[in-house]
Amino acid sequence: ASVSVAFPLKDVLQLGAAMGAVFKGGTLELGDVVEDAVDMAEVARKGTAELEKAVDSAKNPFFRDGVQMVVDGYSLDELTDILETRIEYREIREKTQAGLFKSMGTMAPAWGMIGTLIGLVIMLAGFGGEGGADALGPGMSAALITTFYGAVFANLFFLPMGEKINSRISFTSTIQAMLVESSRLIHQKKHPLIVREKLNSFIPPKEWKKED
Repeated sequence: ASVSVAFPLKDVLQLGAAMGAVFKGGTLELGDVVEDAVDMAEVARKGTAELEKAVDSAKNPFFRDGVQMVVDGYSLDELTDILETRIEYREIREKTQAGLFKSMGTMAPAWGMIGTLIGLVIMLAGFGGEGGADALGPGMSAALITTFYGAVFANLFFLPMGEKINSRISFTSTIQAMLVESSRLIHQKKHPLIVREKLNSFIPPKEWKKED
């Protein structure tokens, strides 16, 4: 309820999809991104007609769009501006999702404490009745359980999910920055060796793929 007040309803309704993305495993390696770009650069040097035939072979939709812009005759500046704008606003959308989970992580313990306070009020209201002091222990444990659940949900689920989304944002942005540069290099008809060396600058040396 608190999250619905703090964020637009359309963002709250996307929580289910965001949770699914958090638990979805990613197998993409940055070295493979480099290899796909190098292969496309090889084709681009044969001419625009050959490049147009190869557009659909691009594995990443973002890269496919970049190559299509090259085929369609977009200028280098236009291509760069469009792709970088897509990155910028994807990050904004995904940071909103991360913010949702962080807010839930902040609010969950507070709501747990509210539940505890309500339980204590009910317990103390009946303190003078039947059972008296004998009911204090069970009543206190029942009241505190909501604080326990609030802390568990916050620290075991919501806050880690927010961090996972932030990590995914960083990884995806690295890939897309590589693909922007790939599209630029293909637009400039750079030699595949130059494409490989430039893109390898984005990734750790242990992920570099050897030339065939």
